[in-house]
Amino acid sequence: MRKSIVKTVVSAAVSLSLFSGMAYANETLKIGFVGVTSGPAAAWGISNVRSMQTRAEWLNELGGVKIGDTTYDIEVVTFDDQKDPKRAIAGMEKMAQEGIHYVVGPNVDDGAAAVRPVAEKNGIIYFPYAFPKSLYTPPASNAILGMIANYQSGPAIYKYLKENKGVKSIAFIAANESDPLSQRDGGIEAAKALGLDVVSSNITYQVDTTDFTPVITPVIKQNPDLLVLSGVAPANAPQLIRSARELGYQGLISTETAQDAQVLKEGAGDLANGFISVGGASTPEIASDTMREFVERYTKMFGEYNDESNTKVYALEYIVETLKANPAAIGDVEEFKKTVDTFQTANPYMKGDAVLKYVGTTSFTQKRQVMVPLVVNVYENGKFETLFVAEVD
Repeated sequence: MRKSIVKTVVSAAVSLSLFSGMAYANETLKIGFVGVTSGPAAAWGISNVRSMQTRAEWLNELGGVKIGDTTYDIEVVTFDDQKDPKRAIAGMEKMAQEGIHYVVGPNVDDGAAAVRPVAEKNGIIYFPYAFPKSLYTPPASNAILGMIANYQSGPAIYKYLKENKGVKSIAFIAANESDPLSQRDGGIEAAKALGLDVVSSNITYQVDTTDFTPVITPVIKQNPDLLVLSGVAPANAPQLIRSARELGYQGLISTETAQDAQVLKEGAGDLANGFISVGGASTPEIASDTMREFVERYTKMFGEYNDESNTKVYALEYIVETLKANPAAIGDVEEFKKTVDTFQTANPYMKGDAVLKYVGTTSFTQKRQVMVPLVVNVYENGKFETLFVAEVD
């Protein structure tokens, strides 16, 4: 009987302990990612995923995220669409099947457009890194642009170079895909609006090109002051830069897409010096202690850091903070949309009184873009340096 009593007491204690642990366990909030993490454009999506994982682990470590009366641990669910629109659709369908209402990505125009019907049908808000205005203008309402668009950064870059570097003529080269071609067309329009002389605008290349010399030669013969690599994937940028420089081109080279300093260093070395690109939404001058800690945590988790993650860290933050502002949006994206128009909170990643808020009215007639600083970088000796910082509405 004594053994039976002891066994019963121990069993009850264990049960009570388990019940107590269950009672205080956080709920799980799943946030999805659908985008490219393999192939020539892999750096874009990898930066997304790593930023999300770093921030999620950090928030979970702090005890989770309290939304309304419930505290959640964040779980990041990822899907590599391999830059294939069909796979992007499959990835978004997977998110819907798992009951996920908030997704980061896709990273390119085709994928972002392809998943729109799935997102709208299944009540999913998604944050693409893609530029077609049709994704963000009425009647579309489920996509929120996660970065600065090329038609916002392009004019800013060209204007700066015209005023500060004496640029008068410009040439464009793009991969023969809808995403880069769309960015090229937007760049041409912006360049003409600034009064720049567009000396070449119809040269394209296949994404699997390995020898860019015959492709870029006719462009270089026009001797533009500025050569724009429209929508260039991180893996292709150093090859194009190297080819241009080895052919004797001495003008400026730029792009409106974010790049990877390590890839440039390995693929083009010092030939990439002076290359201008859109950077992450932070500089040492404006970075807060939270941003610096984010970089440290990211580097510790993955052994390296991608400057583009200064921008990619924002999507998860916007999702979480908007849900905090309206807990009813946890399972109802219509509530999320209502909150977007008035949402505003402190920006943890910038010094001073910077805020998180949704913008995009000028470009889309509605607030369907996260507000992040427009940071333009120049590559020098293995790393990016800040060229200038601006904002968009």
